[in-house]
Amino acid sequence: MEMEYRSWTRQQLAQLYHTPLLELMHQAAEVHRRHHDPCQIQVCTLLSIKTGGCPEDCGYCSQSAHHETGLQRQQLLETGAVVEAAQQAKEAGSTRFCMGAAWRQVREGEEFDQVLEMVRQVSALGLEVCCTLGMLSQAQALRLKEAGLYAYNHNLDTGPQYYKQVVSTRTYQDRLQTLAHVAQAGISVCCGGILGLGESEDDRIDLLHTLASLPAPPESVPVNALVPIAGTPLGQQARVSVWEVVRMIAAARILFPRAMVRLSAGRDQLSDEAQTLCFLAGANSIFSGDKLLTTPHPGLAKDAELFSLLGLEPRAPYEEISASTTSAMPR
Repeated sequence: MEMEYRSWTRQQLAQLYHTPLLELMHQAAEVHRRHHDPCQIQVCTLLSIKTGGCPEDCGYCSQSAHHETGLQRQQLLETGAVVEAAQQAKEAGSTRFCMGAAWRQVREGEEFDQVLEMVRQVSALGLEVCCTLGMLSQAQALRLKEAGLYAYNHNLDTGPQYYKQVVSTRTYQDRLQTLAHVAQAGISVCCGGILGLGESEDDRIDLLHTLASLPAPPESVPVNALVPIAGTPLGQQARVSVWEVVRMIAAARILFPRAMVRLSAGRDQLSDEAQTLCFLAGANSIFSGDKLLTTPHPGLAKDAELFSLLGLEPRAPYEEISASTTSAMPR
């Protein structure tokens, strides 16, 4: 049975989320195979183009100027160095190249102009280009689109009720406003959350409900597991279990049949068997490389070994992704 996008009530979504796990995985796997090749994985590379010194106080982040984590700050990289890194990522099998800058919001000026040039040159390599630069105005989103930006990442992190326990320097509405600017500019929306912030299952359901209530569905949904970092307010949090990650991935896959559901931060702590469960539940995108911004991540060789074992291959860039207008209802 198909259900119109945005017609999920919170009660229906809660029922979906609490479906017995094996049944939830089965439903998600069926949805996944109706909309995607289960043997293809989107391989992405994320590069920190400006590291540390962020004025936001996100409780999980090593790059916040509010926390003493020992992170070495790095100014905006030179364009040539970024393009070289993108070329290396392409040669290593990545088809999407993401650039992250530790900014609260994009400011007009020389640095933004430099980022626009990075987008132009990386796009010219034939890679899907993604940025995560903080909050954007409508005009800035349009300039990024004109430069060749394919996707913009701006995570909601958690549900609206719990968000203020994690971040105080911006509001949930600030995040939603940037997502609206991105979508209105015709840029693909990449938006997900983080598990393990101390949130409840109700908060996770609220996050999914918020994502499902956006004017258009996100093209990419990253599912992150908190990597606790010493010196941050959440540095002592216990890591979430793989079952929590699998449940979130499966629910996201059913909610967003055509989206790329990305197994993101925290993957370095997952065994090959755990990652396989995530792929079965509908994850079809990963970040590759030794680091994810500032946190540890499985290396290229380990990923290649797992892909070979499971018979997976990288998905080509710019494959047609239709806007999801329907979502599969649980039976």
